Amino acid sequence: MAREKIHVGLEIGTTKVCAVVAECRRDGEVRLLGVGESPSRGVRKGEIVDFQNASNCVHDALSDAEERSDHEIKSVWLAVTGSHIESSNHRRSVTIEGGGEITEKEIEDIASKDKEVSLPKDNDILHSILQQYYVDGREGVIDPIGIGGSKLEADYHIIHGVVNRIQSTIRCVRKIGIDVEDVVVNSVASAHTILDDQKKASGVVVIDIGGGVTDYIVYENGAVRQSGVIAIGGDHITNDLCIGLRIPITRAEKLKIEEGSAFLENLSGTEKITLKNDTGFSGKEIDRSMLNLIIHSRLHELFGILRNRIQEVVPIHLLGSGIILTGGCSLIKGVREVAESVFEVPVHFAHAQSITGPTSAFDNPQLSTCIGLVKYAHAVDADAPQESFLNRFISSITRKLHLI
Repeated sequence: MAREKIHVGLEIGTTKVCAVVAECRRDGEVRLLGVGESPSRGVRKGEIVDFQNASNCVHDALSDAEERSDHEIKSVWLAVTGSHIESSNHRRSVTIEGGGEITEKEIEDIASKDKEVSLPKDNDILHSILQQYYVDGREGVIDPIGIGGSKLEADYHIIHGVVNRIQSTIRCVRKIGIDVEDVVVNSVASAHTILDDQKKASGVVVIDIGGGVTDYIVYENGAVRQSGVIAIGGDHITNDLCIGLRIPITRAEKLKIEEGSAFLENLSGTEKITLKNDTGFSGKEIDRSMLNLIIHSRLHELFGILRNRIQEVVPIHLLGSGIILTGGCSLIKGVREVAESVFEVPVHFAHAQSITGPTSAFDNPQLSTCIGLVKYAHAVDADAPQESFLNRFISSITRKLHLI
């Protein structure tokens, strides 16, 4: 029997480049075939700062994925992030001629009004996500086709970013001869991995804490209400440890991974951690209480910023499914407890939905975005044919910057 369609998700992260090869089946199930990884170089806060180094890392990760999946990779779905990614909510409207029934034409007309959205001059739309329809002011309409009325309105969540920064990420992949099927914002991809319709309906926030940035997305009543990127990630914790404990950055990263915890309770002020001698480092004893306090403080700051942002659009106590954590930094001990103390709602760890294959892969929060990319690609395949965000994005780049 012939295989179902195969998609590849690629995330060029601050600390790691990850690629996932998956077989997407007609019944909605996604089966992982292979995962490729490479340490990341040339990337800072989710953005390309050294083109050649970043391209080499992408090549290594994709080669690893090819070998593990026994599948030749020719194209990928690419995740994008960075503090330049922004979002806002907009309402659009069209008039129904003669006050008749709403047809597919009106749906297409209202969906094509992206050009009417006012954006910063260097930005373009990456995602235009429907929230809800209104017919003659009546809200909560799920499918307006066939309903009579004189005016159709729709709310959309718009995610946009700086054109030349996203184009740099696309070129980094194309440089090694790999095509980019489309670009997807990290938070949107992660949500496809983790959330089902029930969680979206009851209200939920997905927080993806990466090495350089934290991506988040908020759902209420089944629709995206807010999303964004905060320029704080695991590297900031490492840097805090480096400065606060006066140890080299490489030792700080290793200490964070091997001993790091955000727990402050039941700590003895005399408990020590011994760092052994190493090249250029004479070794040192540090207080475990100080280690935990530094990690706790940075995570508490991050969650406080997120709480303030989310509260602007949705009362957090109304989020029935609470907070879901993913990303590499969700592996730090005590991170859930810090989040619960800040948000004051239940906090859970991510688990992939409708995924089969090696459990070590889909249970790894560092792969949430990549797995989400292939699930997003599968969802696009299942929908009616439409112009990809990337094609529309590239057309805009051509007009604005003459880069292609």
